Amino acid sequence: MDMQAFTTALRNRIAQMPTPEDAESLLELLFDAYTECNGFDNDIIRRDFNELYAVMNGKTIREMDEIIYPVCTLCRDHEKAGFEEGIKVGFRLAQEINA
Repeated sequence: MDMQAFTTALRNRIAQMPTPEDAESLLELLFDAYTECNGFDNDIIRRDFNELYAVMNGKTIREMDEIIYPVCTLCRDHEKAGFEEGIKVGFRLAQEINA
């Protein structure tokens, strides 16, 4: 993704929000804009979900949902934490380079 697309998505997201205070942090706004611009439904993720569904073969839809929903939440939370930490490291590195 290029920086222009990211900036546009971030501006659009902020414009749609009633007030920027609705987000818990600026990093959350950045992450949400980033995820809007980057499709995460790539071949690796599709393959991994297919493997997960294969393991759950024979379970009812309700049983599968009871597994899938927490897995998806865990993945998103983990990805968000990694994104936020990466931004923090990037800022720290920029400060050290400019010091």
